[in-house]
Amino acid sequence: MTRQYLIGELPTRLEQLQAAAPAAAARYVADLRHQVETRPVTWLPAELTRALVLADRACWDSLESGDAAAFARQSAAAADLRLFGACARLLDDG
Repeated sequence: MTRQYLIGELPTRLEQLQAAAPAAAARYVADLRHQVETRPVTWLPAELTRALVLADRACWDSLESGDAAAFARQSAAAADLRLFGACARLLDDG
């Protein structure tokens, strides 16, 4: 995948996560989107990892509060983000 594709696609995936996240987490995801768009491509793996941590926390919060609909939206966005990261080789699953 080209760098330009990665820089363009990751914010799109983060936007999906932002839409599914609760308000507090959505602000953090918005900050991440801004960083992805302004930092060098070498930062993408760290930012993707940070986004996955935020997604995981949002999913757990939804489960703990019994909000199955929110969990479904968040887990779908997180799974899509993780799959993108794996395919783009941005994750170190070592």
